[in-house]
Amino acid sequence: MTRGGRQPAGPHPPDTTGIDPPSRDHPGSTHTPKGTVMSFIETHHIAGMTCDHCARAVRAEVSAIEGVTDVDVDVTSGVVHVTAEQPVPTMALRDAVEEAGYTLA
Repeated sequence: MTRGGRQPAGPHPPDTTGIDPPSRDHPGSTHTPKGTVMSFIETHHIAGMTCDHCARAVRAEVSAIEGVTDVDVDVTSGVVHVTAEQPVPTMALRDAVEEAGYTLA
C-alpha cells in the first residue's frame, strides 16, 4: 500500500467474491452468485381437491414431472405452487393433475 492508503497500480488480486461479473454480451446484466441455479415458481388452480389425500395425490404426480424440484399444495384455496428448473409444460402439468384425479382449472 502507498502512503495515501491506495493499492499500488498493477495486477488485481483474484476475485474471491463468488460473483460473476457482467458479461460483454450483456453489460447491464446483474451479478449472480456462482453456482446459482435459476428456479421457476408457477401457481396453478386445481378443481376438485377437498382433503389431504387429494393434496398428496397431486403432489406425487406433479413431483414426477421432469425438472420439478418442489410442489406445495393448498387444498383450502385449490392452488398448487410448482418450483422447477425450467417452465413446466402446461400439457405435462395437466396430464399429471388428471392422473391424480383432478382438473387443472
